[in-house]
Amino acid sequence: MWEQIAANRRKSILLVMSSALLLGVLGWALGVNFMGRNGGVPGVMMALVVWLVMTLTAWYQGDNIMLSVAGAHRVQKEDLPQLFNVVEEMTLAAGLPKMPAVYVIDDPAPNAFATGRRAENAAIAVTSGLLRTLDRDELQGVVAHEMAHIRNKDIQLMLFAGVLAGAIVILAEGGLRGMWLGGGRSRSRREGGSDGSGIVAILAVVLMILAPILAQLIYFAVSRKREYLADASGASFTRYPEGLASALEKISRAPQRLGGATSATAPMYIINPLKRTGEMAANATSTHPPIDERVRILRSMAGGGLADYERSYREVTRGGGVIPASELSSGAAAAANQPAREASAGPAPSARENARQVDDFFYRKDGYRKLDCACGTTLRIPPDFATPAAKCPRCGTLHDLR
Repeated sequence: MWEQIAANRRKSILLVMSSALLLGVLGWALGVNFMGRNGGVPGVMMALVVWLVMTLTAWYQGDNIMLSVAGAHRVQKEDLPQLFNVVEEMTLAAGLPKMPAVYVIDDPAPNAFATGRRAENAAIAVTSGLLRTLDRDELQGVVAHEMAHIRNKDIQLMLFAGVLAGAIVILAEGGLRGMWLGGGRSRSRREGGSDGSGIVAILAVVLMILAPILAQLIYFAVSRKREYLADASGASFTRYPEGLASALEKISRAPQRLGGATSATAPMYIINPLKRTGEMAANATSTHPPIDERVRILRSMAGGGLADYERSYREVTRGGGVIPASELSSGAAAAANQPAREASAGPAPSARENARQVDDFFYRKDGYRKLDCACGTTLRIPPDFATPAAKCPRCGTLHDLR
């Protein structure tokens, strides 16, 4: 996907410059509205300072901010061995130089995202609901999809998009709130109103209203096609398109809504976490393509390679292709054009076992002690439990906690 990687680098530069321009115009609007007709230049300077700070923040701390906003907790291999094994497998399949850090979000809604500045410091976060819902093949499909975002440098692009779009929304909302509270009353009457300053103030208010909308449109413009490309790459990594297709269906049909998601972080997830319950379609302002279309493309693939995805995409959408021509003509694409494999055979941890591992991790994180009773019951002792002994609710055995 070298052509796509280069395109994402260009988009990152264009996004930063577009955001700077939009922030500058918004700063001018705020300056005029709060400082009068001579406040435009100071307002632009203020906005450019915000842009510089937010750009540096996105580059150096954007991934940590995204993980913190999502409420993600880093886990190790001994915490969730199946998840780690899948991430290790897909790291090799994607040809990444380093395995991403693995995080879990304590939320019943199944979903996942990847973030980071580049592959060397990337991270993959999955919800506890995802681990409870998917089998191993489906989990592998989701992780492969997120690995594709890392390899294609989508994570860098969306990191800048999320942080900078958030900065524009914060500035605009702050300006409008200040105006409603009286801090931005039109100065046309105080300054005579004969030089058109009233019209300028009205224009400033319009810009403050439109800026967040424009920021979101920029965000949406860079976030949809990349999902198709990540589906294609993910299917080629696993050579089992059905795994990802089944995972997308399960995630989209889950009734829970992700608690820590915001409009600034929504496009980073594999499926829009702000969707309405049961929503399967997407419109022009959605952060993601229609789920049912993505599933049909994956299930129509004759094999597990990029060329198979391209043919399926054209048949389902009846439109142009999505895979860069240079990638389809490369030897790597030809080598990857292999028959799809069968579903995994052999024993694998059950959904109940996955749920137990997730519970154990969060109990340990919260300081709970674990006691295994001879009757088979597991007792969870909270850190503030003051009684010197705990009684098993099943067999009545008294366990000494001292």
